[in-house]
Amino acid sequence: MSSAKKASDAFKFLPQGALIQEFLLGTQNIVLSFPSPASYKSPRNPFFGENIGRLANRVSGARINNLNGKSYDLAANNGPNSLHGGKEGWGKKDFEGPETVERGGREAMLWKYLSKDGEEGYPGTVELRLWYFMGVEKEGGVEKTSLEIEYEVELVGDEVGETVVGVTNHSYFNISDGPTLEGTVVNLATNLHQVTDAHDIPTGAIEPFPGMPANEDFTLGAKEPDPDHCFILNSDPATVKIDTRQEPMQRMISLYHPGSKIHFETLSTEPAFQFYTGMGIDVPEMDGMPARGPRSGMCIEASRYVNAVNEEKLRHMVVLKKGEKFGSRTIYRGWKD
Repeated sequence: MSSAKKASDAFKFLPQGALIQEFLLGTQNIVLSFPSPASYKSPRNPFFGENIGRLANRVSGARINNLNGKSYDLAANNGPNSLHGGKEGWGKKDFEGPETVERGGREAMLWKYLSKDGEEGYPGTVELRLWYFMGVEKEGGVEKTSLEIEYEVELVGDEVGETVVGVTNHSYFNISDGPTLEGTVVNLATNLHQVTDAHDIPTGAIEPFPGMPANEDFTLGAKEPDPDHCFILNSDPATVKIDTRQEPMQRMISLYHPGSKIHFETLSTEPAFQFYTGMGIDVPEMDGMPARGPRSGMCIEASRYVNAVNEEKLRHMVVLKKGEKFGSRTIYRGWKD
């Protein structure tokens, strides 16, 4: 069996949001999922596996304050804020594909989505191209299964001269041998995070997150620590480009669970990542699956800074102009002892 074939056996995807339905390490699916595509349409689904856009994370006041010399109102679907592209962001849309292609000398699975001008309040028609690269590599005698995600977005319409883009994957990972994250050993590449206000919007301060050291192991308990914050790898925002694909691939987080003996890591070219330990998960028993509750999975969302569009010193990292490309690359990699 070829390594490419073996790698593809570890993954399943669905057209809705080109979402990740299955990421197998041995016989364990380490992403939270539903067996039936129909269940992903449930309002109780907290973005399982979805690719998020047009603009991931929160936009303050559900409003883009200054773009094309005007303001744009977005759907408020997270208190006063707009979250993950609005009420029906890209994760809720059926993508075109998949198509097997060669890219950079490697086999990839290509998905596309055309987002029309005005969709969820966002200006300009843009096309998203998403490539999945599935791999199995042997390293020191250990077989590691990986999924690389490459995003590329272009403003293809002539309606406006600029728009905003920020794309990420919203898979929930659980590498434990139980229903929650408890006992998972975490090692963060950074503990610097965007401090947020009562509405989860960054205040502008960047500080170490309490109780979670950088580059040291700590263990998730039943309820603590409980982050849902954006952690900063590149603390010089002026250097962040709209296309980060040529930046070095940096480790964001490493995980291990002594019960399952599973290791997992995320690497990316992106300057930041939202780390969420799933305290708000509330999925009832459905589709033959047991209920999924608080801390049944964690998200590691490689991204730009939160609410960058409304901050003058940050907006360049999400404002996409005609003729430019938004781009990023992220790798999820797992293996067992």
